[in-house]
Formats: sequence, C-alpha cells, structure tokens
Amino acid sequence: MAADGSTKAILAALFANAGIAVAKFIGAGLTGSSSMMAEGVHSVADTSNQALLLLGKKTSQRRATKQHPFGYGRDRYFYSFIVALLLFSLGSLFALYEGFHKISEPEDLRSPMVAIVILLVAIGLETYSFRTAIVESRKVKGDATWWEFIRQSKVPELPVVLLEDAGALVGLVFALFGVSLAVVTGDPVWDAVGTIMIGVLLGVIAIVLIIEMKGLLIGEGSSDDELDLIVAELEQGSVERVIHIRTQYIGPEELLVAAKVALTRGMALADVASAIDDAEERVRTKVPAARLIYLEPDLDRTPETAPTA
Repeated sequence: MAADGSTKAILAALFANAGIAVAKFIGAGLTGSSSMMAEGVHSVADTSNQALLLLGKKTSQRRATKQHPFGYGRDRYFYSFIVALLLFSLGSLFALYEGFHKISEPEDLRSPMVAIVILLVAIGLETYSFRTAIVESRKVKGDATWWEFIRQSKVPELPVVLLEDAGALVGLVFALFGVSLAVVTGDPVWDAVGTIMIGVLLGVIAIVLIIEMKGLLIGEGSSDDELDLIVAELEQGSVERVIHIRTQYIGPEELLVAAKVALTRGMALADVASAIDDAEERVRTKVPAARLIYLEPDLDRTPETAPTA
C-alpha cells in the first residue's frame, strides 16, 4: 500500500508541477515578475524531483547481485537525497539571487493581473497535489504526528512530496503576496521581497530533507517501539534473552535484524535450529519489513545485562 500510495502522490505532483511550470514562465515573461520567475524555476525543480523519485523506485527493484547482496533498496534514499539538493540549489538559491537582484534593480510589473490569475490557478492545482500526498501519507503514518512522520518514515517519497507540495503552496502565497503588494503600492520592490521569502522557505525545506535523507542513506535502525517489539517476539519459547541486537533499514520495506540470543542450556542441535526458525517467524509476523534476520545462539552468561541496541 505504501509503495502504491507514494507512486500516486508522486504522479499527482509531477503532472501538476509540469503544467504549473509552463504557466508560470509564460506569466513571468508577460509580467516581468521575479516572484513568478522564481516560482517557475521552483516548479521545474519539483517536476525534475518527481521524475527522480520515480527513477529511484524503479532502480531500487533490481535483483540483488554478488556486489550488492542486499539489493538496491537504498537507491530510493539516494535519489531522495539528490531531490533535496536540487530543491536547495535550483529552488532556493535561484530565488534568493533573483530577489536580491530585483531589489537592487527594480522593474515595474507588466500586466500584473495575468500573474495573479496564474498564481490563483496554480494554488488550486497544488492544493489537489498536496491533498493527494496527505491522503496517501495518512495510510502509513498511523498515530504519529506529521512532524514525527517526516522524521521517522522509512518510505522517503511521501515525506519528500509532502514537504515539496506544502512548500509549493506557501511559496505561491508568498508570490501572490509580493505581486499584489507591488500592484497596490506601485512599488516593484515588494515583488522582490516575495521572491526572497520563497527562497528562504525552499532553503528551510531543503535543509530538513537533506538531514532526514542523509540519515536514511547512511543507515537507520528501528524505532524504539519497533525494537522493543522485535526483542519481545524473540524472547519467547527457548529464547531466554536477547544478549545484543542490531537493526538497519537497507530499503524502505526491508529491515536487517542481527542478534545474539541466549537459548536454554542443554538443547540438542535440531532443537536449537527449530528455536531459531520459530523466533524468526515470530518477528516476521509482527514486523513484515524484517526480511533479513540473522540470529546467533549462545549461552546466557550475564543474565543481569539488559539487551543493548
């Protein structure tokens, strides 16, 4: 469901941004608005980003090889990280440059009503895209807050599209603010101010995404709740205690679990193998993402020591 939902959200954003980008550039050419130009570049960046997210989903499905025995699941993290960099470079830096340039060399707007109409239409299209991202994200975020979902989600596409769409909507409001004030006051500097506001907004969103995607790219383990659940499922039957455990997501839906477990003393080899198989099955039942589980049986020599992550 998560994969289908993320693809739907990406496609909705892709088509919306592609159409909006064309309209914004036409509006920028007709009006000379720096806010419109910045928003046009923003939409081009977003459209490219969605294409990269789809590419990452495609390449992550390649079969495992000898050189990559755990597969290519992290391709999705890599391309999401590139998306964050593009949002910062193409979106934020360009908008800041354009805004400060127009403050130093202000130009009167031509046909500002054209810009306002285009921005209002763009707000409607972005609202549709944002709503799609929210609907699909709700299916996987559970009881977590939206900020927790963005920080903790192991499926990178939904947080990326969610923040992109939110930034696009707020950016359009900033552009509308700048253009409207430029018309009301007759001072084109307000258009440049709106452009700078867009640049700052995109920079903040990009930095948040860069930090989160970097964490996923270099490897993140289970959350505290998920780790507690795994340990609880392991410590049943002949498994007396988890001596130590390590987890790492090697893809959005693929968790690696490695643990040393203390088994009941005096067990026969066949019983040890059966106990390990049962423990793995219990974990996979509760945590389907735990596809790769490696358990090392041992004797409990330090019962006072709690399991360590």
